[in-house]
Amino acid sequence: MINSMDEAPEVSLTGYTTHYGYGRKPSEMKKTKRRFSSWWTSFSVRGSWWDSIFVASCVIAVSLDPLFFYIPIIDREKKCLEADIKLRNVTLLLRSLMDITFIVHIIYQIREAMIAAASDKMATQEESKFLCFFEYVDAIVDNLSLRSLITDILAVLPIPQVLLLVVFFKMRGSGYLDHRKILNFFLLAQYLARIYRMHLSSKKLTKSHGIWIKGLFNFFLYIFASHVLGAFWYFFSIQRETSCWHRSCGHNCTSTFYCDEYKHSDDMVTLITSLNASCPINATGPFDFGIFLDSLMSNNTASTNFPQKLCYSFWWGLRNLSNFGTNLVTSNYVWENLFAILISIIGLLLFLYLIGNVQTFMSMETEKSEEIRRKIKSKEQDMKVWMEKNCLPANLRKEIMANIREKLEQDKHADMENLFSILPWSTKKSLKRVLCMSTLRKVPMLEGMNPKVLKMICDYLKPVIYPEHSYVAKVDEPVDRMVLVTEGTMWIYSSNTSTPSKIHRTVENGDIYGDEQLLSWASKDMQHVSFATLPISKENVKCHTRVEGFAITAKDLKAVATKCKMYWNYDDPREKERVASSTIGTSFRRNRNNPNRPATVGVGAATSPRTRIEYLQKRT
Repeated sequence: MINSMDEAPEVSLTGYTTHYGYGRKPSEMKKTKRRFSSWWTSFSVRGSWWDSIFVASCVIAVSLDPLFFYIPIIDREKKCLEADIKLRNVTLLLRSLMDITFIVHIIYQIREAMIAAASDKMATQEESKFLCFFEYVDAIVDNLSLRSLITDILAVLPIPQVLLLVVFFKMRGSGYLDHRKILNFFLLAQYLARIYRMHLSSKKLTKSHGIWIKGLFNFFLYIFASHVLGAFWYFFSIQRETSCWHRSCGHNCTSTFYCDEYKHSDDMVTLITSLNASCPINATGPFDFGIFLDSLMSNNTASTNFPQKLCYSFWWGLRNLSNFGTNLVTSNYVWENLFAILISIIGLLLFLYLIGNVQTFMSMETEKSEEIRRKIKSKEQDMKVWMEKNCLPANLRKEIMANIREKLEQDKHADMENLFSILPWSTKKSLKRVLCMSTLRKVPMLEGMNPKVLKMICDYLKPVIYPEHSYVAKVDEPVDRMVLVTEGTMWIYSSNTSTPSKIHRTVENGDIYGDEQLLSWASKDMQHVSFATLPISKENVKCHTRVEGFAITAKDLKAVATKCKMYWNYDDPREKERVASSTIGTSFRRNRNNPNRPATVGVGAATSPRTRIEYLQKRT
């Protein structure tokens, strides 16, 4: 049912919707609201993704804007201005595409402010379902960054399109010079807004990325400044020549010097002759073109070859930016001197900015090295105590410390608490055997077991960490692993509803849980060993503290028993005879088929199982 007009609109955390809904059913409005909210929620989640795209669009936009300055071209024969139509169309299209990202970013900022405003209001007015519309608008304004929003609006205004493509070609009369100053001011103002927008976005991006992104950004600033200064130099060169034309023409000149308005007549021929005499393109002429003479004499401003004049102007900007504009020979024209001063200041600032970043980078590297050194020293003390406690051999100690140093140098935030995560496979293998072999030999069912079996069990062990108060096993659950504890304490107790729980025993450093159950399961007839027959726990196993250790799963233990069946101590004597018969028979057939190996004497297919077992025991 549609609410009355006196009722305030409802505000949700994902936006605001009104219940006026003229011409639409409430169900349709709810569906539209859910789709819109879902889309914006996913868009907000990808905020960092959008920030990267927006920074890239800002960089492209500020690199495209100087191309507008290359659209005017001077026709030396007719003494008029014409436009590069192809460049104009391409530049307008690219600029429009970049403006779309600015518009989306403006909407994105407003949307984020709306969500924040709704959250604040709901937090302070939980008892009220509806919010006052005007209070909601005030909350949006409070949560909105007006500086960023105004910058985006100024950056998206089509100022270059209007001023360069319309106003510049229509200026005429005695007020031309004053109008040109106003035009330059607006062009520079919007360009500064775009650069400032790029600075705000890139500042956030460089904080979240590494030193290489910052280095590339510094290099881009240098190239970008050369590109912009070269484009302004080209555009100001055209302005200086047209200024000479207007001064020569005098106050009664009504021509815009636009080639589309050119009409061949005696008066026009006279005007062109007068301009050739008053504004010759040379160093000794009556009009001093100053730093723009090079562009005019090289016919750069008259060229229709865009790549050629772009590269020439870029090289001029890069060359003078590198030497801080010290080689520029200016006239006494004030704005020309200000432009030369600007080049010198920009070059100096970029140089200081680069030096400052280099110093920052060096100090960061020094601090990083010192932090790594302190961390290594602290870790060495802990590792020495731990290695002495576990009686590690000297060669293994050196190998472990070398790996720790290498890992910390690569990443100072590396996880040093989990030692096995930073060690290579070969070092892990050796360390597990040193730590676990002595404990495995204490297990009753592994006493007298061939060392090859124990080594293979060690190789299958995986490091595990159990949080405090977590359960390793519970009553009536399968025992699917054998845990060797190296640090911490586990409690084993029964859980019976009729009697209170009582701790039967504890598993501490050097103890094993699950050895009796799993080893008995793996020692059965191999034809009957399956996961369906896994032993069932009759006790609860709970970690009293944080427990570190190693574990081997039932699957891996079964694999060890299968691979080492000729060494495994089976419970069933018939299984021992079957394994011995199978193993020796395979060995006999291999020897018989290989003429290069001597035949086994005294053992054949007809040998009794007892004899085969005795032979197997002699071999092992």
